[in-house]
Amino acid sequence: MNDREEHDGHDDRDDRDEHDEHDGHDGHDGHDGHDDRDDRAEHGGYGGRGGHVRHPAPHAARPVTEVTPPPLRPQQPHQPPLPAPQAELGIGMVGYAFMGAAHSQGWRTVGRVFDLPLRPAMNAVCGRDRDAVAAAAARHGWAAAETDWRRLLDRADVQLVDICTPGDSHAEIAVAALAAGKHVLCEKPLANSVAEAEAMAAAAETARARGQRAMVGFNYRRTPAVALARRMIRDGRIGTLRHVRATYLQDWLVDPEAPLTWRLRREQAGSGALGDLGAHLVDLAQYLAGERLAGVSAVTGTFVRERPSPTGGLGTVTVDDAALFTGRFASGALASFEASRVAAGRKNALRIELNGEHGSLAFDLERLNELSFHDHTEPAVAAGFRRILVTDPGHPYLEAWWPPGHGLGYEHTFVHQARDLVHAVAAGREPAPSFADGLQVQRVLAAVEDSAANNCAYTPVPESAPALVADFPT
Repeated sequence: MNDREEHDGHDDRDDRDEHDEHDGHDGHDGHDGHDDRDDRAEHGGYGGRGGHVRHPAPHAARPVTEVTPPPLRPQQPHQPPLPAPQAELGIGMVGYAFMGAAHSQGWRTVGRVFDLPLRPAMNAVCGRDRDAVAAAAARHGWAAAETDWRRLLDRADVQLVDICTPGDSHAEIAVAALAAGKHVLCEKPLANSVAEAEAMAAAAETARARGQRAMVGFNYRRTPAVALARRMIRDGRIGTLRHVRATYLQDWLVDPEAPLTWRLRREQAGSGALGDLGAHLVDLAQYLAGERLAGVSAVTGTFVRERPSPTGGLGTVTVDDAALFTGRFASGALASFEASRVAAGRKNALRIELNGEHGSLAFDLERLNELSFHDHTEPAVAAGFRRILVTDPGHPYLEAWWPPGHGLGYEHTFVHQARDLVHAVAAGREPAPSFADGLQVQRVLAAVEDSAANNCAYTPVPESAPALVADFPT
C-alpha cells in the first residue's frame, strides 16, 4: 500500500482512518448530431404543399377527395441498438481511506468511460469501524458495508477483492481471497517482506490455473505519458538503453512534530520512503526498460527518530526517511534512484529519465500530461528535447476521454488500472503488473536494505520472474 504515495496530498487524519480501515486483522460539444437534412424532412416530408396530397379527378362531375396525412413525427437521428446486458464483475474492497477513495473513484468511473467486457459492480466495502465504513460506502457509492474482510470471501456477489490496507495485512487477505476463488487487486508494495510476497506469488500462480487473476496496484504505469514512453522504447525510438535516473520526493515528514503514524512503523509499513516511494520507481524503471534490476548498492537514513505518538509521549520511528541507491540492469544499463519524504518543498515530485544510444525520454509527474523526447539522430542544429502533449486520442487510454489538449489527472490512473484489470479477467490473460512482478520489486527493496546495512555493498537481486509483463490491453 502506498504510504504517502498513498499519502499524496492527504493529511494525517487519513493515516489514522486508514489504520482502522481494514478489519478482523490486528494490525464536440456544440453539435448535437442533428443536421439540416433532418429539418428539411420534418418540414416537407410528404412532398405536397402544406403537407396535403390531392388526387386528380378524371372529370368535373366526380367529387374530389382530400386525403389528410397523419401528423408529422420528428425524424430521429439513427440510434444504435441497445447493447446486450453485460455480465457483472462484483467488487469487494478492503480499506476505505485515502487509497480506498482512489480505488473507489476508479471502479465508479471506469464503466462510464470505457467499453468493457464486464460491468464492475461496487458491491461491498470493508473496514473495522462500523460507522466510518458505512459513511465511506455512502460517500463513494458502495452498495454495502462489512466489518470483517472474511465476509467478502463468503459473498457470492463478490468475484474480485481489492486490497487497500496497510502492508501488514496484504498477504493474509490476498492468499485467503485467492484460495476462496476470488480475483485480487492488491495495492503496492505487494507485501512487507520477500517471504510474504513469495507466498502471495505462489498463491496467485496456483489460482491462475483455475482462471483467477491477481494484479499489483502500481498506478503510475497507467499514466498515458508513461504508457506512451514504454511504447516508444519498445519501438526503438531511443535505441539500446544505457541509463535511468529516477527520483520521488515528498516533504510531509520535514516537520519533527509530524505524528507517528502506521507509515512510520516497520511492523505495519514494512519500510519507509523506500517501500512507499521507491517501490514506484523500481516498478517504473523495470517496466519502461523491459528488464529487471540485477543488483544494487544503497544508503538509507532516518533523520527524526522519535515523533509524537497518538497515545501520548514520543514513539520510535522504525523505518527510513530517505533511501538512495544505484543499480545495474541485467543488460548492463545503469540506474540511480532517490526516494525521500523529507525533501522540503517537494510535494509529490516523481521524475524518471531514460537515456539510450539514439535518444532520451523524460517524465515528470507534476506535468503528467507531457512527455519529453530527445531524438539524437536529428541534425545537431535541430536537436534538443521537445514536449509531446499526451492528450491525443491515439495515445494510450485517451480514445475514451476528452478532445486533444484536455488533460487528465492523478485519479484517472486508477480508472485505467480498473480498465486493464477488467480486460485481463474477461480475456483470461495475466494482468500487468502481476504478483510475480510485485515479488521482483520486493526483492529489489530487500536488496537495497541489505546493501545499506552492509556499508553500501553491491548486492545481487535474485530473479523471480523470467520475463516482466509490460503491455496493456489494446
